[in-house]
Amino acid sequence: MPIETVETAGRRRGADLLVEVLRSEGVRYIFGNPGTTELPLIDALTEAPDIGYILALQEATAVAMADGYAQGARRPAFLNLHTAGGLGHAMGGLVNSQVSGTPLVVTAGQQDLRHALTDPLLMGDLVAIADPVMKWAREVTSPDQIPILLRRAFHDAGAAPSGPVFLSLPMDVMEAMSAVPAGETSTIDQRAVAGSLDRLAEKLAAIAPGRLALIAGDEIDASDASAQMVALADLLAAPVYGSSWPAHIPFPTAHPLWAGNLPTRADAIADILGRYDAVFALGGKSLITVLYSEVSAVPPGVQVFQLSADVRDLGRTYATCLSTVGDIRASLDALLPLLAPRLADRADAFEQLRSQAVTARAERRLLGTGLAALMLGLASLGRHLLPAAVSWGWLAAAADAAFEDPVIAPLVAAREVARAVGAETTIVDEAPATLTHLRTFLDSPSAHQYAAMRGGVLGWGMPAAVGFSLGLDRAPVVCVVGDGAALYSPQALWTAAHEKLPVTFVVINNAEYNILKTFMKGQAHYASVRANRFIAMDLTDPRIDFPALAASMGVPARRVTRAADIAPAIEAGIRSGAANLVEVVVRAT
Repeated sequence: MPIETVETAGRRRGADLLVEVLRSEGVRYIFGNPGTTELPLIDALTEAPDIGYILALQEATAVAMADGYAQGARRPAFLNLHTAGGLGHAMGGLVNSQVSGTPLVVTAGQQDLRHALTDPLLMGDLVAIADPVMKWAREVTSPDQIPILLRRAFHDAGAAPSGPVFLSLPMDVMEAMSAVPAGETSTIDQRAVAGSLDRLAEKLAAIAPGRLALIAGDEIDASDASAQMVALADLLAAPVYGSSWPAHIPFPTAHPLWAGNLPTRADAIADILGRYDAVFALGGKSLITVLYSEVSAVPPGVQVFQLSADVRDLGRTYATCLSTVGDIRASLDALLPLLAPRLADRADAFEQLRSQAVTARAERRLLGTGLAALMLGLASLGRHLLPAAVSWGWLAAAADAAFEDPVIAPLVAAREVARAVGAETTIVDEAPATLTHLRTFLDSPSAHQYAAMRGGVLGWGMPAAVGFSLGLDRAPVVCVVGDGAALYSPQALWTAAHEKLPVTFVVINNAEYNILKTFMKGQAHYASVRANRFIAMDLTDPRIDFPALAASMGVPARRVTRAADIAPAIEAGIRSGAANLVEVVVRAT
């Protein structure tokens, strides 16, 4: 240890000051992959055993781990990348975080600024690189700036609309000495109550019972407002649809009023919303579409109401009768008492709708997969309660019919995964072949069971599952991932094993880019369809050996080729309490 003098008393390196601030902000983990420019921080962590460094083997993997942690823990995650090249590797993952609104404090080591004019190796304009996918980006030019800028980053990452922010950390700044205090953590109540709630209550109460649909957006999860969302649905006896391309399902899938996630085509969404007089969307970006269609997702004559903490999403695409800005949990706490007395005069009508929903769910459970009996049992129920039950009935019957097929159908795989995981274990989903079916088969009282990739950039699922487990205090997680997506981030297997995390990776392997083939087959004018030749869409010759890949990273694995073996394999993986992989070989297109 150096001898402390009058000149050095109370002074410490920028890196040590940064660690002080992280500790006071409650940071438990740093996600990253270090290089030379990160060595001052790595060295400072030697004296910080209470902050764990989660080593990812590639920067994009580190981003998704931090993203999963932030979503699981519901707090900003701290990410440390390596200069311009590492930040470049991370950009795809950061696009996912930006679209999902994940609160991340992203940092990257920068070259020593004292020789920046000589164009040293690894030098780059990190602020300019990061800026397009950040709420803001800035370079720290003095260690004295670290406390204010770092605390500002944590505040702004979590403030609505939440998302990633960026700080560039030059080596010389991290090594320079500073005597400024680390300061203290601020207490900021960001739960603003929306305005015009009395008007909103009046308008919602004026809609006829059974003619209003609710859309549960991702903000409900971020706001921890699932209980309030259930109370709203129960009060209005209104079916609840999930977002078309969700990061979460923030409503219990076992609830009688759950109607399933909306489809991803505007015309298909319009077919559903056209059954109602009005839609109340809670949280923004609920009607994301994938393929173009000529019609609007919201049919003419359907009134739209919105509540979101993000003013940018209100009235953005569709005209609204009333949109209001505020935190969803705080705003619903204020709205519900205003709404309840306005519905009292039609209490019998709402109670009848609630009873019908309960009956529909009971019929589904009682009748199992007997489709004809299911339809008969539902025939007398309200039209707005049919979609989820009918979808479940058709799929369950089809899964039964295909259960003994020589090659597992994706539909069967989805049902068996849902059955094996049960109602409590967290699911991280990036398997396009089974994704829609798996959501239909979920049957959980929890509003926090399911997470998916919203940004559309592949490679999120496996590392995000690692982050979710850490964010949930190392709880078991099941990651369902397609073979194509798995090959973007297999490095996550090593981190899961290294950290001894109870993550079960379920690889749905059809040895092809199935979603691309499916899209092309929906376009009759494509020559690829007529020739039945799909260039660069088959993962064969050679076929990837996922159990061998997992074994190379210290993760035990098994391959499943019979439907009857799927659930036992996954159940055993969860019971093991350790990282493991189950490859499920499914039918190709």
